[in-house]
Amino acid sequence: MADCSPWQPRRPCEAYRAEWKLCRSARHFLHHYYFHGERPACEQWRRDLASFRDWEERQSAEAQRSLCESEQARVQAARKHILVWALRQSPPADWHLPLPQEDE
Repeated sequence: MADCSPWQPRRPCEAYRAEWKLCRSARHFLHHYYFHGERPACEQWRRDLASFRDWEERQSAEAQRSLCESEQARVQAARKHILVWALRQSPPADWHLPLPQEDE
């Protein structure tokens, strides 16, 4: 992991609170359960909020390290998802032709 020594949080405290509140909402629970078949894990958002408050109040090195690692893990998780579809540079050569009709 990268060095986080001259680190400032990228998000304000309210952003962590909003993410935690959203994660605990009934709408998010139903959406997450429908798509993933399991309850959403909101514990990380609660830990991030607590770490941010600790860092804000006492400039705690442990809280700074925890927040830095959490943000880096979030960035790495976002990067690991690749595009499913290959993006086109130009349309297919026969895009203007009528579609073939299916025989019934």
